[in-house]
This record gives sequence, C-alpha cells and structure tokens, in this order.
Amino acid sequence: MPAPDEDRLPVVVAAGQCVERTSIVDALDLAERAAAVALDQAPALRASVGRVTVVNMLSPAPPGGAGALARRVGCTPDVTEVTTIGGNSPQWSVNRAAAAIASGEHDAVLVAGAEAQRSLRARVGAGEDGATADTSRHELEAGLAPDPVVGDDRSGVGAAEMAAGMLAPVHVYAMFESVLAARAGRDFPEHRKALGELMAPFTEVAAGHPVAWFPEQRGPAELADVTPDNRLVAEPYPKRMCAVMGVDQGAAVVVTSLGAARRAGVADRAVFVLAGADAVDVWFPSARPDLGASPAIAAAGAAALEVAGLGIDDVSAFDLYSCFPCAVQMGAAALGLELDDRRGFTVTGGLPYFGGPGNDYTLHAIATMTDLVRQRGGTGLVTGLGWYATKHSVGLYGTVPAEHGWRAGNTTVAQAAIDDSALVVAEEADGPATVTASTVVMGPAGTPIAAPVVARLADGRQVAAAAESSELAALAGQNLVGRLVEVAGRPPRYRLTG
Repeated sequence: MPAPDEDRLPVVVAAGQCVERTSIVDALDLAERAAAVALDQAPALRASVGRVTVVNMLSPAPPGGAGALARRVGCTPDVTEVTTIGGNSPQWSVNRAAAAIASGEHDAVLVAGAEAQRSLRARVGAGEDGATADTSRHELEAGLAPDPVVGDDRSGVGAAEMAAGMLAPVHVYAMFESVLAARAGRDFPEHRKALGELMAPFTEVAAGHPVAWFPEQRGPAELADVTPDNRLVAEPYPKRMCAVMGVDQGAAVVVTSLGAARRAGVADRAVFVLAGADAVDVWFPSARPDLGASPAIAAAGAAALEVAGLGIDDVSAFDLYSCFPCAVQMGAAALGLELDDRRGFTVTGGLPYFGGPGNDYTLHAIATMTDLVRQRGGTGLVTGLGWYATKHSVGLYGTVPAEHGWRAGNTTVAQAAIDDSALVVAEEADGPATVTASTVVMGPAGTPIAAPVVARLADGRQVAAAAESSELAALAGQNLVGRLVEVAGRPPRYRLTG
C-alpha cells in the first residue's frame, strides 16, 4: 500500500463548546457561539472552509441554518448542508469530512450543532409560539433557501412499534435494559442498584466539565433510589438515568488537512482523525433477534480499529453514547470492554449529566475528546448512535497518524449479515408468545400507564404488543422477559398467562 499523502491527512485543529443557563437564545445563536470559539483558535482557516455541516436541530431554526451559520461566522463555503435526525450524525459528519479532506475535495470543514430546548420551553411558558419564536427573530435568515439534507432519513419506528406504543426513546431503551437485567439474573430493583454503580462515575466526570448541564457528583444511590424528585419513568429507569433534553448547549469542530493546518500556523493543535466506520442495526426494534445487543457497534468498532492498525487495548479514552444505561452496556459489550474498565466510558459526563442536546451530544464528545488527546496524548474512541440504537458511527482520534493515513472501515459484509438477521414481525397474532423485551411505563402519579413488550411466537415470528388495560396494575415492577403471554388481535394485545 502506498504511503499516505501527509499533506492530506485529516486533523481536528479547533473545537468550541458553549452553554447558556440564563439568557433566552435560539439554537443557531449557540451554534454561532461554538463555531466562533473554534474558528478563533485557527483564524487563518476561516477562508478555507469549503463545507459547513449543521447537525439536525430539534429546536426551531431557519430552513437555511447552515448557510445562515456560515454567513454569521464569516465563512464562504461551496457547500452548506444539514443532517438527518440521529445522534450518530456528528461522528458520521466528521467521518465524512475526513474522507473529503483526504481526497482533496475540501481543505477545511466546519461541523456545528446546538439545541436551545431550555429557552424554547421558557418562551412557550411565556406565551410565545414555540414553532416560530426563534426563526421570526431572524427575518433575513428566514428567507434563505433550505440547505440540502444529508444522511439516512428513514423513520426510526414502523407500524408495529407505533401500534404497541414503542415511540418515546425512554420506553424503547428501557425495553433493551430489561433484556440486560434478565441476563444478569436481576429483578428491576436489583438492576437499578447496579445501574447506579455504573452511572455514578459519569457524574464525577460531568462535575469537572465546564459546559456540563449538571456539574455535580452524585452517588449510586442518588441515581438509583426512586424518590419524589427521582421518579420512576419506565422500568427500570428513574429520571436520573435518562438523557436530559431541556438544555441550551452548542458545539463545533474544524476538520482540516495537516498541510492546511501547517500553512495556517496551527499544526501544533492537530489531532489526527485516524479512522471511522458506520453501520446500522436491524432497523426496526421489533424485528431484532436480540434487543440487548448491538452487532452494528461491534462491526463499526472492529472496522475502525482494523484500518487504524489498533486494538481496543491501544485506546486510552472512550466516550460511549450514553442516552440511557443500556446504550453504555451494549456499546461496551460490542467493543469487548468490561463494565469496570479503568479507562471509563465518558469524557463529558454523558447525556443524563453533561446534557443531551438533541442530535448534537456526540459533537461535544468529539470536541472534548480532541482537546483531551491534544493535552494528554494517546488515542480516543467516540461512538454515536441514532434513533433506537439503530444508526451507529465510530471515530478514532490520536496525536500520531495511522500508518496508512485516514481510512474508512469497511462494514459491508457485517452489514449484510445484520440485515439478514431481521425477524419477520407479525401485524396480527393469536396464541402464546415468549417475551423477549418489556417495560412498564409509569405515570406522574407512580402507577402503570402502559407496558409494551416484544415477544417471540412459536413459529419464530416476532410481535410488538401493548398490554390489555386490565393487566396494567398486575404488571407494576415486573420484568416479563422469558414469560409466556397470550397475544391476540390486530394490532396485537397481550395478557399474562399465569
């Protein structure tokens, strides 16, 4: 294999992050702040930015948000674009930027994103129209042409999930957690205690991060014990184990070539983008043969490490996507890591404690990781996921370039095997089924309001089903994984068989 063109090696030379706790802002304001911080670290690269990518914003934003951001920060890119929904989007965008730089398509790419959900809630609470409050303040930007949308735009759930009430992420991820609890031989209270031990170190990291939404250290019991201010949301998750969306946070990174960094006088800030890879799990959760594992993370992680010439033991720091504890456990298992790995699993503090700004969290992880690697050396691995542990992206960062330069890991064979593993999902069923994943959704009053399951029929098909309302009271606190239920109807509903 020929030696890589050193001049075209992709590097991250600048990163910016911001948080707003008091003033009312919009998401584009925060993206601008973060991008300005990043570009001020490498001012000579501002004119070289050929692409501006903005991560999909859940908060209201102008339809031409990427073009508006470029105008605000003084860039004149050839390409402006926004991503589809998905927490994998930041790492996917950096992987894509690295490929464009390595090929010579661009000399520099700005990736930015933000959410202003705290401000949006404040506006709505004050009587403003939340759908238009942000964009109406920027009349010129509201007239910009929409940016092209890049990425996989498929919906995260299908008809089966919708009929069973598997829509809110906390409900679906809690179902994944039920599988892990059953495998560990724990009931939900026991499993909550173990999850408190897993997640408490995340709060310690968040306590030391200047942009964390909750910069406070908490003990395992504070996270796991169900109390009036830590109510049970969906078994086994109380509130403090769930991603916090109501934040005002922004992040941005500048990806450029080593040659451009040298010409701009910022080569001493270069952190090499060593490798990246992307894969997806079976798209709809109800069709997955194992709702407690992610073969796509395993595939993407293995592919990225292989092309970088590294093993998992060569990685010095990790940030595993952490919207809920099951995501951490599934990511660790997929990468071959034990849950007590001394390196830890986050550099930010994770989505429940650092903050979960919509699709943009992983950009904060990348920004933090590149700053950490620049300061301490070593190699960092970042994962991002979208929808319901569906879309996955992995990136590797280091102070020493990979032997063969930037390369994207090839997951084609593994992806075909994942796709082929999908089970047939029954839209209508009548008979016994064995539960493979479950949760009990709790209302504000602390009583069950729903209890969706995924279950396996005797013929091998899978079914997503909601509980008959008469069953809800009896389901409180129960993990149904492995239990037999009686399924009937279209859409399917279930009853306990004993």
